Amino acid sequence: MKKILSFLKKDVYRILIIFTLTFLQTMTGLFLPSLMSDIVDIGIVNGDTPFILKIGGIMLLVAFIGILCQITARFISAKLSARFSKNLRSSIFAKVESFSLPEFDKYSTASLITRCTNDVTQVQHSLDMTLRMALSAPLTAIGGIIMAIRFGKNLTWILIFSCTALVFIMILNFKLTVPKFQKIQKNVDKLNLITRENLSGMRVIRAFNAEGHQNEKFDQANKLLTNLHLVIGRIMSLLQPMTMLIMNLTTIVVVWLGSRMVAGYSIKVGEMMAFLQYVMQIMFSFQMLSMTFIIIPRAMVSVRRIEEVLETEPLIKDPLAEDLLSPEKLGRVEFENVSFSYPNAIEPAVCNVSFSAMPGQTTAIIGSTGSGKSTLVNLIPRLYDVSSGSVKVDGVDVRHFEQSDLRDRIGYAPQKNMLFAGTIESNIDFARDIEFKRIEEAARIAQASKFISEKEEGFYSPIAQAGTNVSGGQKQRLSIARAIANHPKIYIFDDSFSSLDFKTESNLKKALNEETKDSTVLLITQRVSTIINADKIIVLDNGQVVGMGKHKDLLENCKVYYEIASSQLTKEELA
Repeated sequence: MKKILSFLKKDVYRILIIFTLTFLQTMTGLFLPSLMSDIVDIGIVNGDTPFILKIGGIMLLVAFIGILCQITARFISAKLSARFSKNLRSSIFAKVESFSLPEFDKYSTASLITRCTNDVTQVQHSLDMTLRMALSAPLTAIGGIIMAIRFGKNLTWILIFSCTALVFIMILNFKLTVPKFQKIQKNVDKLNLITRENLSGMRVIRAFNAEGHQNEKFDQANKLLTNLHLVIGRIMSLLQPMTMLIMNLTTIVVVWLGSRMVAGYSIKVGEMMAFLQYVMQIMFSFQMLSMTFIIIPRAMVSVRRIEEVLETEPLIKDPLAEDLLSPEKLGRVEFENVSFSYPNAIEPAVCNVSFSAMPGQTTAIIGSTGSGKSTLVNLIPRLYDVSSGSVKVDGVDVRHFEQSDLRDRIGYAPQKNMLFAGTIESNIDFARDIEFKRIEEAARIAQASKFISEKEEGFYSPIAQAGTNVSGGQKQRLSIARAIANHPKIYIFDDSFSSLDFKTESNLKKALNEETKDSTVLLITQRVSTIINADKIIVLDNGQVVGMGKHKDLLENCKVYYEIASSQLTKEELA
């Protein structure tokens, strides 16, 4: 809660202004029934027209001041809460961007989206209402009770019963709805997850005629969320009329008893009317509090969910200033007895791996699916941190680098080629201010120039979200172009040629050899033909190195490599 409240520190003076205006508006509301009582009991009884006009003029002025204060307070409140939600969303997004992969494994993408949008909106609405009602409703209730006692004399006992009943309803409302609101936010997460999954996998769903199955999954989540809203709606539909019933019964009792007291000359007509208005103000203030008690429980659920994200500390952090190192950019990569286990995993994904990759050399990593190839290279840019051992770049443990410095040395083309909404140029440049000539050169090396030139707008052709308007091979080439555009010293290609035909792959490798001749190249693949000429081939099996050397040596000395090669190459090629 402290972190979220800290976003309001700069707006303390605005909150004070809102409270001041709300206080003035409340005071004007409490003052008006008293003036009306004077008009009835003094002006009308005595037929004093000038007095009626004078007090009436004061009432109009007081009412105008109250309206002006209310409008101004609401304007400032709406502006403040909107800015608060903007800052909160920015903070959540910045925090999520600082997360390492273990934190993303903890939260689902759908949940993070819900927390950044729906939860923040709930908090914004709650803040807006609280700023306008947190002072107004209690002040009106307290002031109304004091003034009602002054004017009502023997009628005040009615308020005790009415207020007690209203407080009981609010407490009941709070206890019944809070657990339901917690379930609602979790189910919003689930619904968003299914929606996002369906939209992302629409091609697969249609290819397998699985629309019915996916609709059923969505309907189940949708019905569960709907039922929760219906339960809360039924609770509200019961409690709200009860509140109105208490208010109306209170009014009837006041009028009935008040009229008898007026007939007995124990109270004046104006006093009874003033008492009735104060009673209505008190009832209305309790109704406002009741509305606040409806919104605040859901907002508190959202606050806890937001705080959970904001208070999550990334496992991967930059080192302290005194431990920070930044060696000369050479491109040397070393693994020393590296082991890594995913959270809650029974066995390590990588176990006791040691090797070195030197500048000017291509080091290939091959192995069956699930052997730990991608996991291994993810340790170099610190997407994960090793469980034991060390990964060194240019002689320094990667944990002693500033993350931005480390990743600036690396050109990374991941296994899943991700493009972003924008243009071809913006996806290759990726906010690094790379010269356009270099972007063209990177596209040429990645064998992307031809299909780019065929597009009407060339490099400024639009790319849809996730690159859905380009083919898999085109997406892969653009991903490679992005990796090589800023002249890194270390290149990591994680199965980056899988969508390319052999001719395109051959041309790409020739162009890359010239581009990367002074750099370190780490090539992860399942294609033996891609790595035949690699300077060093590392064979992984179940997270362990079972072979290391050149192609011909491994064919003779490594059974796992021979099995992989024999399944892909002809006997003549194996000879």
